[in-house]
Amino acid sequence: MSETALKADLNFYEQNGYLVKKGLISADLLALVDSEIDQLHQRMATEIPDGIGVSWEEYVHTEPEKPKYIRQLMHSEIVSSGLNQILRSDAVLDVIEALLGPNISLFHSKLLMKAAKYGTITPWHQDYSYWKNPENQPLMLNCMLSIDSTTKENGCIQFVPGSHKGELLEHDRARTSFGLFLPGFFEPRADTVAIETEPGDCTFFGPLVIHGSGANPSPSHRRANTFAYNATNNGSQQSREMLRGESLKIS
Repeated sequence: MSETALKADLNFYEQNGYLVKKGLISADLLALVDSEIDQLHQRMATEIPDGIGVSWEEYVHTEPEKPKYIRQLMHSEIVSSGLNQILRSDAVLDVIEALLGPNISLFHSKLLMKAAKYGTITPWHQDYSYWKNPENQPLMLNCMLSIDSTTKENGCIQFVPGSHKGELLEHDRARTSFGLFLPGFFEPRADTVAIETEPGDCTFFGPLVIHGSGANPSPSHRRANTFAYNATNNGSQQSREMLRGESLKIS
């Protein structure tokens, strides 16, 4: 990347709190990921491997005749070698390093399935509301990989540009997989931007920018994976491994 392009990316990120990099991940790697997560809803409903956490679409449980659909799957690098490669790839880490600095650690890898017709709302929130503890600062970054095309119709991510310049706001709580959300849940806002993407695009965003996504009533899946990164030693007990220098292999 040229110095001019890098400066433009950094300026955009600093002003808006997010950055979209088009076509960052190759078609071959995406095809591998797609094959590895095929039939994942059914496979996880049968048996959840050790080390993986699954949250299901809650409302489906009230309709026992319908199959269970995954809302989010934690530690997704365990189920997909392709995701494991992507999270430590130079393509992704070069952008993270430009935004966060050279000391990068993995925070978590999370697969968001948002199934066609059944994927539900992710309400407005700031990620730091989930991550904050007495030992860390709001330095963590997300890279959201689009596995499918994302549109307003199938629940693409939406941001409130510039909202990262404020403080962490008070969040409401509920006993759901996305249990922290801003007052109003997912009421329409005039200050949001919808980010429509193609497979292989990556959207980078910080822990204080307000974001959410609509439901997916469409016939098209909206699968995405968020790789969350932390500055090493920023609440270091939460970081699973360093990803530059002497890297440790995830078992």
